[in-house]
Amino acid sequence: MKAIVFHQHGGPEVLKYADVPDPVIRANEVLVRVRACALNHLDLWVRLGIHGVPIPLPHIPGSDVAGEIAQIGADITTVRVGQKVVLAPGVSCGKCPACISGQDNRCRNFTNLGYMIDGGCAEFVRVPEVNCMPYPENLSFEEAASIPLVFQTAWHMLVARAELQPGEDVLILGAGSGVGSAAIQIAKFFGARVIATAGSDVKLQKGKELGADHLINHKTQKIRDEVRRITGKRGVDVVFEHVGTATWDESFASLAPSGRLVTCGATTGFDARVDLRFLFSRQLSLLGSYMGTKSELLTVMKLVAAGRFRLVVDRVFPLAACAEAHAYLESSSQFGKVVLKV
Repeated sequence: MKAIVFHQHGGPEVLKYADVPDPVIRANEVLVRVRACALNHLDLWVRLGIHGVPIPLPHIPGSDVAGEIAQIGADITTVRVGQKVVLAPGVSCGKCPACISGQDNRCRNFTNLGYMIDGGCAEFVRVPEVNCMPYPENLSFEEAASIPLVFQTAWHMLVARAELQPGEDVLILGAGSGVGSAAIQIAKFFGARVIATAGSDVKLQKGKELGADHLINHKTQKIRDEVRRITGKRGVDVVFEHVGTATWDESFASLAPSGRLVTCGATTGFDARVDLRFLFSRQLSLLGSYMGTKSELLTVMKLVAAGRFRLVVDRVFPLAACAEAHAYLESSSQFGKVVLKV
């Protein structure tokens, strides 16, 4: 099969469009013919190399997959050949206490497609049967591939970790990102007032179209000052943080008393600092969040199928142009998802 593969870490130029062996499935696995694979910042980090994480080489990236079942293992009972599917990106052992209790993202063996195992930037990918999600028939493959990682992550952050309540104020960093654009819609779905940030007025306008109530251009405005102005000096109940050190101080300073900051990433750096006196005196909460559970993704898929969420596809590249797509994503020019068509 044709796939995007890299044999060493580095820039987009290490990504090669090449012939690789077809995946061989086990009894509890299915082979999916990939029709579209959406990119995430995780793909950039895996390609560049993550300190302390031994990514298996050669490696096929790609976590977000939509396609059709091409082959099923001997023990498969819930899907059939030819069926359209969206794949849950998280792969876990399925046997440990975390998996059995439905908290599969807490499994010690949890990984993502395209992270510690080969992913979907290929003509075919193999996955466990349990990772096959129902396909929303009202969507193209490119739109369907834009759902899993960002909506699952944003849902887990806002609903499971931050426990967002109707009427609360939420600050969403990076409205132009896939996870940011998903978070705006989820927060509005739960009746929150959304303050969104982005680095351009064009992205902010698109964030407004998704439901953001107030907009902050972080290149020309100071986030904490604007938040205080908008909230009458109170601050926000929840900060949705995934940028890292570049915005950490502003995010932390934007919290109202008893506010919660939830974070899933460190794109601009991980060495953030916290003034413990501010933390305990204002009774703030700092919450880490990693991916989400398959049950949460099932809920998201139902809401997408019902038309409650909008899938934002910025650009579609052919699979062979994956290096170009990586460079485009690294430029931060996109609003929403960058997708590869297979």
